[in-house]
Amino acid sequence: MANFLSTFECKLDAKGRLVLPAKFKAALPEVQGGELILNLDKSGCVEIHVANDYQRRIGAKISNLDEFDPKAKALRRVLMARVSEVELDSAGRMLVPKNVLVHAGIDREAVLVGVGRYIEMWSPERFKESQNSLSEEEEAELIAKYLSQ
Repeated sequence: MANFLSTFECKLDAKGRLVLPAKFKAALPEVQGGELILNLDKSGCVEIHVANDYQRRIGAKISNLDEFDPKAKALRRVLMARVSEVELDSAGRMLVPKNVLVHAGIDREAVLVGVGRYIEMWSPERFKESQNSLSEEEEAELIAKYLSQ
């Protein structure tokens, strides 16, 4: 399982390709063949998942939703409409679809944040806002609630 850590500022080329930082490429399992899943997150960022890990942890649960239950079917449609499959080329670049860039508010610059099992891709402005979304007190409360056990 990949473990992505660190934050990187990156630039997209004129074709909308993004070079994955060397530390992130090194964390990718060899067996993946460079296949990644881009998931449009409601917070305004894009989650970048290793395809096999995404399928095992998330995709399988979505696939198992009851296809005859209208609410489950609607949920499946909503969730699956948010994902795109991409591949890393031999230079370690991925072509980011236009709709993904628009969703994240990314033009030429992006911030990649390793958050463990996956990477978040942010516009620099939205990332800065997200970093300031919690007060020190709120952050301390959440650390105590979720990490102190």
